[in-house]
Amino acid sequence: MHFAYGSKAKKANQTKMEMTVSTKPHFIPSLISLTTQKIHHHLPHPTLKFNPSPFQPPPPTPSSSFHDHDLSNLEQTKQIHAHIVKTHFHHTLQIPSDGRLPSGLSPSAQWNFLITSYTKNNQPRNALNLYAQLRKMDFEVDNFMAPSVLKACGQLSSTQLGKEAHGFVLKKGLDRDVFVGNALMLMYGECACVEYARLVFDKMLERDVVSWSTMIRCLSRNKKYDMALELIREMNLMQVRPSEAAMVSMANLFADTANMRMAKAIHAYVIRNSSDEQMGVPITTALMDMYAKCGNLGSARQLFNGLTQKTVVSWTAMIAGYIRSNRLREGTELFLRMREENVFPNEITMLSLIIECGFTRALQLGKQLHAYVLRNGFSVSLALATAIVDMYGKCSDIRNARALFDSTTQNRDVMIWTAMLSAYAQAHCIDQAFNLFVQMRNCGVKPTKVTIVNLLSLCAEAGALDLGKWVNSYIDKERVEVDFILNTALVDMYAKCGDIDAASRLFMEARNRDICMWNAIITGFGMHGYGEEALDIFSEMERQGVKPNGITFIGLLHACSHAGLVTEGKKLFEKMVHTFDLVPQIEHYGCMVDLLGRAGLLDEAHEMIKSMPITPNAIVWGALVAACRLHKNPELGELAATQLLALEPENCGYNVLISNIYAAANRWSDAAGIRKTMKAIGMKKEPGHSLIEVNGTVHEFLTGDQSYPQIKSISKMLNEMRRKLNDAGYVPQTSAVLRNIDEEEKETALTLHSEKLAMAFGLISTAPSTPIRIVKNLRVCDDCHAATKLLSRIYGRVIIVRDRKRFHHFREGYCSCGDYW
Repeated sequence: MHFAYGSKAKKANQTKMEMTVSTKPHFIPSLISLTTQKIHHHLPHPTLKFNPSPFQPPPPTPSSSFHDHDLSNLEQTKQIHAHIVKTHFHHTLQIPSDGRLPSGLSPSAQWNFLITSYTKNNQPRNALNLYAQLRKMDFEVDNFMAPSVLKACGQLSSTQLGKEAHGFVLKKGLDRDVFVGNALMLMYGECACVEYARLVFDKMLERDVVSWSTMIRCLSRNKKYDMALELIREMNLMQVRPSEAAMVSMANLFADTANMRMAKAIHAYVIRNSSDEQMGVPITTALMDMYAKCGNLGSARQLFNGLTQKTVVSWTAMIAGYIRSNRLREGTELFLRMREENVFPNEITMLSLIIECGFTRALQLGKQLHAYVLRNGFSVSLALATAIVDMYGKCSDIRNARALFDSTTQNRDVMIWTAMLSAYAQAHCIDQAFNLFVQMRNCGVKPTKVTIVNLLSLCAEAGALDLGKWVNSYIDKERVEVDFILNTALVDMYAKCGDIDAASRLFMEARNRDICMWNAIITGFGMHGYGEEALDIFSEMERQGVKPNGITFIGLLHACSHAGLVTEGKKLFEKMVHTFDLVPQIEHYGCMVDLLGRAGLLDEAHEMIKSMPITPNAIVWGALVAACRLHKNPELGELAATQLLALEPENCGYNVLISNIYAAANRWSDAAGIRKTMKAIGMKKEPGHSLIEVNGTVHEFLTGDQSYPQIKSISKMLNEMRRKLNDAGYVPQTSAVLRNIDEEEKETALTLHSEKLAMAFGLISTAPSTPIRIVKNLRVCDDCHAATKLLSRIYGRVIIVRDRKRFHHFREGYCSCGDYW
């Protein structure tokens, strides 16, 4: 490692650092709360050791390595550090050198060498240990050392330490150095503090091209795509000629947005602004990756074939592109060809390909890559193990994910804990997820915001309000910094768990709101049937100058649909097109068909489908079929069903829906024919199940299931419920049982619906007057809806049911939906 002197060397090193970072895979950042007084001693990167096979990959060469880490320099750094510790940090003593460290360095340069070496070799804790010691010694930290310290804070994603270092930089006036300013932006970007990064950028007295590319990269990595695009326009207007690193950042931005039109524009822009006739390998590889993520593998392959020197990075980008596009055979063939040309995959190659397998749910290929890693003697680092656990989790292979997680018995970092927790969240294993979270805390690992967001999403999915409140209290107790993402997750959790008042309160208390938070509260009000409130929020959003997006209008149209606001829904659809210049997507047309169909305007809904400028999909026809069943129009329902089955003949839910239309019209032979066909091809109806949370534990009930441990007590309560319902004048709506059986059997079948089983369990397991919250996977049937209204009055309970479409708040014999659902 050579210590750079002078501004030219600084900028050269900075550009090199940018190029290295641009190819680094994006991992979940760890937000580790540290202080400069109490920085933990570094623990070496843990690895899983496997017996190598006879074949050993050759040592990485410059053309087959993503990073320029010099392990010999790391060893040298540790030896020099040990010498300093022995001499009790007497910085006036000359550091011994074996010839690789330049002689005659000042004490400041010697310290800078150590801190820079630790950060370049991904040892940020050691770097910050040295920084803390220097501060205690009142050592002069200069504009050469500050960027390395800031980089270490970014590697730890420690906002607290980064702000402390930023304060020191301001105090010493180092922020006037453009190199320090760029390092500050990079650090805040790594800590997901985009607002602070932008503030630094805006206040910089001097900017170079690296300043622009760093800010673009920061916005892109934190998914602030509109802001990044605006910055590129500003850069172009100010006639700042982009460096190759800046163009790589731009290509990465359009890769993330998957914007094909902008992808072609940036390709032309790169060609115009390239200093050489032929584009370099890094920018060509970035363009390949961009085209692959935009789904244009033809252009990506054309660029790949045009490379005269293909590095392992280029091969990796092209293979990953095939996997991402689910063209697994071509990806596998290209991997084998890479090996034939004596280009050997490194750890980053395997990591990138495994990440893409998780993205496309390509479990078998993911297993093959995992086996390749084991067979070929790779020492599985914690980063690679984390990627494999994450891949198994996304493919719903919890067993293999947990097996690999358990094999990393020592020094697990927060990322692998989060990956395992995410795997449980993906599989809706709420108990296992929270048990793992407790185990994680007991091991002294502090969860990241991503970990907490995963838990909140899981609570929202299961409707587990008590557990969600526990996570919220944990955030308050541990003083976790609540940003846009975490605040939005809290709003979403409370809304989906049935406490719309808490969601609204959090939203109103938020000082800053992004479009995601506005969308979350609008969607929340819509789910609860509060259409007017959703429209009020939208009006306030317009007054504050927040531009809505397509998701905003999906939420608004759903809200109008559930509240029967047909006129308002039509106006919103027109406003989306003519006021905000948004092109309606298939989801918006589906919402409009649902809105019109629920209101009984079946012919108008059908006309909208026929006049659509895009081909209607199964969701659009499905909305019409459901409306025809609701309003008992079997003729139009059969017409829509024909279209639906032509699109998705093997979709069980649609077949059941059509069968139910026939059954409701007493066309039992037609209904039986549909079910017979389903049985012949092995198609099974999704069973109804309901979840209820009691004392922090989520219990699941299946329709007709009598194997639950407390079934005797539950059956006793069901009999009591039936008796009290009969006394209140309740008549079972046996038309909800769409089977050709006698009335008594239908009444028994209605009693054993999953939400009634859950309700009975809630009544025997909770104190009087305690609200009962139930989540059901299917639409609530007419009979259960009528019965629950009466039961809320009989037992004096608030009963909140979330079905597939919306919330029902039952209180004193009434439902919030007004019998419109």
